Amino acid sequence: MENLGETLVGDYLKVILGCDFVEYNLYTPDVQGEIDVVGINAEKKELYICEVATHLETGLQYVDPKLKSPDNVGRFVKKFTKNIEYANKYFPEYKKRFMLWSPIVRNQKTGAKFNQTNDVEEIRRQMLEKFNYDVEIVCNHNYKKCFDELRAYARTETKELKSPVLRLLQIEEKLNKHLKRLG
Repeated sequence: MENLGETLVGDYLKVILGCDFVEYNLYTPDVQGEIDVVGINAEKKELYICEVATHLETGLQYVDPKLKSPDNVGRFVKKFTKNIEYANKYFPEYKKRFMLWSPIVRNQKTGAKFNQTNDVEEIRRQMLEKFNYDVEIVCNHNYKKCFDELRAYARTETKELKSPVLRLLQIEEKLNKHLKRLG
């Protein structure tokens, strides 16, 4: 089944950031694993490497099955390390942007043992320190801003949009406009 969170990210890369090519669940040849969404803007020679976590109830919450405790930092540091090494090897001449997309990242109380917002900052810190790449965090308000940019695009587009995410937004926007006219 298609992952709509990943589709939304791919649509953003295409429509808003101008990527010519978008690939989902790209298997990396050198290391086991996959990259959720990769976008290429050929004209600008930009590469977008995106990890996507669409957890609506728990927020950004991955658990280490052995330790049975949250493992956001360990999981994403490993993923972004693999992603950065892949991008540097296969796209050395491209400007690279690494992004973590998650609609809900919780900021638990001060002093809480596990804090998703702190986890995200720790992931960024480690990637900056290790590779000198700043992982862009697209979560909470920033995620909503990107979602609203796609909604605005869908609102103005008259042709049928092929993406299920964009088509749904287009239907919703056109219906709302129609209903306003009906009164």
